[in-house]
Amino acid sequence: MIHESPLAYALGLEGLALLRSFTGAHDRAFIDARIGEMRRLLADASLADAALDVAPVSTVEGYRVWSSTYDGPNSAFALDEPVITEIVDALPAGTALDAACGTGRVAALLAERGHRVLGVDSSAAMLAKARDRVPDGAFQLGDLHRLPVAGDAVDLVVCSLALTHVPDLRPVLAEFARVLRPGGHLVTSDIHPEWVALGAVPPVRLPDGRPGRLVSHRHAVGTYLRAALAAGLRVRRCEEPTAPPTNRPGPEEPRTAPAAEPGPWELWPWSLARLVPEAAEAAGAGVPAEIIWHFQLPG
Repeated sequence: MIHESPLAYALGLEGLALLRSFTGAHDRAFIDARIGEMRRLLADASLADAALDVAPVSTVEGYRVWSSTYDGPNSAFALDEPVITEIVDALPAGTALDAACGTGRVAALLAERGHRVLGVDSSAAMLAKARDRVPDGAFQLGDLHRLPVAGDAVDLVVCSLALTHVPDLRPVLAEFARVLRPGGHLVTSDIHPEWVALGAVPPVRLPDGRPGRLVSHRHAVGTYLRAALAAGLRVRRCEEPTAPPTNRPGPEEPRTAPAAEPGPWELWPWSLARLVPEAAEAAGAGVPAEIIWHFQLPG
């Protein structure tokens, strides 16, 4: 089980903010405010009492539950779609595989650009939505470690927001390289490891009402690179977009006041950040939210 404590999360943000202050990002008044806020948090018994035990959930079960609401609103899409679109628009149309295709978000993008689309996902519920969304695509149930696709069969593989759920990237990137034709391209997007460390792990409510989190892994930036190089892939591009700030006021606007309570569990940890908005802003300043790679298999 995962023990999720609103108090621990808020104190963790305060600690990250203080670490940034230690290297000169903030002044003494900011430091004093953070320590004072930590004392206030520690004195709030309601925060300690709000902790929950949360079950780790497999991707198959989690995405079955999440399939009905996955498409929106989902702020991650706004970060990777512009970059994926820019990369794909520069490539000729061919046979494209949407690996871990989900509800067909990327498959639709590929089909609109003239690609013959294949899609693979481990969730039957997600695949049903992808088939409705891209009726001309060929979608199959499958696993990223054993794609139901012949070798040297596709010109492009796109894998969006899925690799954090894979414990070891090496066999999966090797599988992507296997199905690519010489000269083919691989585009991946993922939640950035620094964002995972801040708690960006999808929540789901299990059928019995218990809270659960999709099993996720924090892959370092170099882990992606090493796995790709081992599979014979070459780096063409890497982007690390940041999420827009949520507590930065305009010139005449007041700062967001701290929230009085943690908010509903489904909004954790982002609603927890509202308990300590100044610390959250400092802790998250400049932290990338996603990592997007463009690789190519030599011709």
